[in-house]
Amino acid sequence: MQLIPDQAEVTTVLERTGALRRGHFRHPSGTHSDLYLQVPLALRHFSDSKMLTVALSRKLRQNDAVRRVLPGVSIAAPAVGGLPVAFGVAEALRASQTWWAENDGNGRFGLRPFFEIHPGERVILVDDILRTGNKLSQLRAMVEAAGATVLALAVLVHQPFENCAQVPGVPLFQLLKLEPHYWQPAQCPLCAQGMPVTDVVV
Repeated sequence: MQLIPDQAEVTTVLERTGALRRGHFRHPSGTHSDLYLQVPLALRHFSDSKMLTVALSRKLRQNDAVRRVLPGVSIAAPAVGGLPVAFGVAEALRASQTWWAENDGNGRFGLRPFFEIHPGERVILVDDILRTGNKLSQLRAMVEAAGATVLALAVLVHQPFENCAQVPGVPLFQLLKLEPHYWQPAQCPLCAQGMPVTDVVV
């Protein structure tokens, strides 16, 4: 495998670990698709997690703006689900700190008590997957409102949903881009073929 695995190699890892599955899936929204991705299934294995996060860190190092300020950056995740990737990237880049945001269940997005974003702080936003872009967009807004700078976004997999939020002006680094098919039930060709459907969570 190369220092930075290509998309075929990343796909192989995700399929081997059961993180990427092909079939007929129904999401909580009711939408049907032909692919299901659950990145934590790959991250539970240390060797796979290490390979993926180090590869993502190497992609980041290829960017001049990022490389010039290392190791003086913070790695931030938009939710606890992105922490394995955030900590892996932080270790590989020798980042100064890692922190994460949370939703309190009432629609409020913020930090735990005593976590702080400092003016002038340089931040890389990291997550396992980018689907809607909503959390990363909220995190970017929170970072910039505090007077810090977002240098880059980095995700293991970019699997954009329809109307995925855009984060303009910030480079996006990814190991794999997936473009599954999505259908409403009445238009789903897999339903028309009589293929059994599996209910999944996102």
